[in-house]
Amino acid sequence: MSRTTFFEVEVLDANTKEQLCFLNKVEPYSTIGDIKSLFHKSYPHWYPARQALKLDPKGKSLRDDEILQNLPVGITATMYFRDLGPQLGWTMVFLVEYIGPLLTYLLFYFRVPYIYSPRYAFTSSPHPVVTLACACHTFHYVKRLIETIFVHRFSHGTMPLRTIVRNCAYYWGFSAWLAYYINHPLYTPPSYGELQVNYALFLFVMCELGNFSIHLTLNNLRGDRSRGRRFPMPTKNPFTWLFIFVSCPNYTYEVGAWVSFSIMTQCLPVALYTLLGFIQMTIWAKGKHRAYSREFKDYPTLRMAIIPMIL
Repeated sequence: MSRTTFFEVEVLDANTKEQLCFLNKVEPYSTIGDIKSLFHKSYPHWYPARQALKLDPKGKSLRDDEILQNLPVGITATMYFRDLGPQLGWTMVFLVEYIGPLLTYLLFYFRVPYIYSPRYAFTSSPHPVVTLACACHTFHYVKRLIETIFVHRFSHGTMPLRTIVRNCAYYWGFSAWLAYYINHPLYTPPSYGELQVNYALFLFVMCELGNFSIHLTLNNLRGDRSRGRRFPMPTKNPFTWLFIFVSCPNYTYEVGAWVSFSIMTQCLPVALYTLLGFIQMTIWAKGKHRAYSREFKDYPTLRMAIIPMIL
């Protein structure tokens, strides 16, 4: 009968190299997540989501699912700890990020006092496109909130609180900037009038439906674990056929929605926000595209990251 060989794990501070914890008789099949839980017992204020454990002070953080005996360590493993700071779960992160723009925009739409001249307090714009833009903006973020609560599947991952503050400043700040100009008493409607607004509205609705359809498809893919990991494929829903050409059609539709909103409002700050969003989503899409290509040898070569046949 074979005897189990236990490990010893020494946890040092990544900066000072001071020993923080020494764990005896750690099971060889223990994961990094298990080690974080054991470390948490010694330091209750450092809950697992705040911990980053590394084999080298300047190396990459170990994943929670990595197994101790599979790591390049001896019977006594030395790990380096770094505090990631206060964390929030992804659901709470998205709720905070999306509620802000939703409410901020409405403050400008209703022209609450001290935003514009006092004589415009609680007045409304005579231009129908202003009301339509508010309805589209509200719908967009309500949809995001509903998807966060009922559609998206999140892992147990978290985001540092300092990053959340930065993201909220971005989303909330841009929402206020867009809303200030679109709802301004001196705002002028688009050059081509109702024709421009109606075409932009149609494109906006199609992109929002497409974005929602892709999120549902990705949710169903993650929910079906019985067939192992798979890359997303088109379904009977026509909005998902964009998967034939791009790896991340959710970002394609998201960019399309903001392009249509820019056309609808003919507002320069909206166009700038759309451009910045497109740059960031392109970075995310290309990263996801590379990950799919590395993981799946039969990944479709026709697919691009975010723009069919181009990017």
